[in-house]
Amino acid sequence: MLEVKDLHVHYGMIEALKGVSLQVEEGQIVSLIGANGAGKTTLLQSISGIVKKSSGDVHFIGKDIYKESPQKIVADGLTQVPEGRRIFAGMSVYENLILGAYLRKDKKEIQEDLQKVYQQFPILEQRKNQDASTLSGGEQQMLAMGRALMARPKLLLLDEPSMGLAPILVKEIFSIIQEINKTGTTILLVEQNAKMALSIADYAYVLETGNVVLSGTGKDLIESEDIQKAYLGG
Repeated sequence: MLEVKDLHVHYGMIEALKGVSLQVEEGQIVSLIGANGAGKTTLLQSISGIVKKSSGDVHFIGKDIYKESPQKIVADGLTQVPEGRRIFAGMSVYENLILGAYLRKDKKEIQEDLQKVYQQFPILEQRKNQDASTLSGGEQQMLAMGRALMARPKLLLLDEPSMGLAPILVKEIFSIIQEINKTGTTILLVEQNAKMALSIADYAYVLETGNVVLSGTGKDLIESEDIQKAYLGG
């Protein structure tokens, strides 16, 4: 579904991504782990068209999206849930969700999808008229995910969904990620909680200082001594 080949990204003189290559197969959950500053968010933002790429190839469902605008990439079926949620303050939960469908014209199907989001996240329906900025961290993460689902993505990019959440909420968010995947959405997950990220991953990549240094099934990596020492406290 997604193929990234030899991707380079620069911020001025600093090379943030140094020839990253990865693949995401349809129906998979693929996790990307690594320390702060490894380039994980830069990689997602470059795939989404938010960050300018220096060189490389990005293909989504067989189509070259390397030079496409973020809006066109969303229209193609690739949507990102950004790090830090990025909820629109001063707007209701309902308004935030409807903004997720801003490229769509099919009003009836938008309302149907809204009901699906409410079924997935009942708390959002309870809070639909509330200012989104007054939600708890976990509720804001659910809103960010629900808003992205309103775009009907084929591939969902999730950037640090567990950041700042209590352990019990982290488990809930990861359970929801698995549910979203089971309903047919492919997922590329960036996550510092390496144990959780690997435990749900069909396949995973380890990013260090802009390079992919290791890849394998989630099971293989979670059992790797090197991964346990570097990321799992083993």
